[in-house]
Amino acid sequence: MPKVTFHYSGQIKTVDAAPGQTLLQIALDNAIPMEHACGGNGFCTTCMCHVKKGMEALSPRNDREENMGVIDDPDRLSCQAQIQGDVEIEVVEY
Repeated sequence: MPKVTFHYSGQIKTVDAAPGQTLLQIALDNAIPMEHACGGNGFCTTCMCHVKKGMEALSPRNDREENMGVIDDPDRLSCQAQIQGDVEIEVVEY
């Protein structure tokens, strides 16, 4: 089972997740605060995160991310990035 390590608000939390889940869903399921103004539909950038390790363990960027200008590493929209393996991310706080 993949593990996701979240860095947020000066804290670090590692949780188990099922392959195919989005980073946003994993965060919400584990009480990790992550903005998501559009409800996780990829129409804003409030759930932006920085991938610290494991970019290769995420699904490829999709059209929604590219349309929102999220085209460069290490940035991903957590509502669109699905995990396949271990990942470490930093939650962007606004």
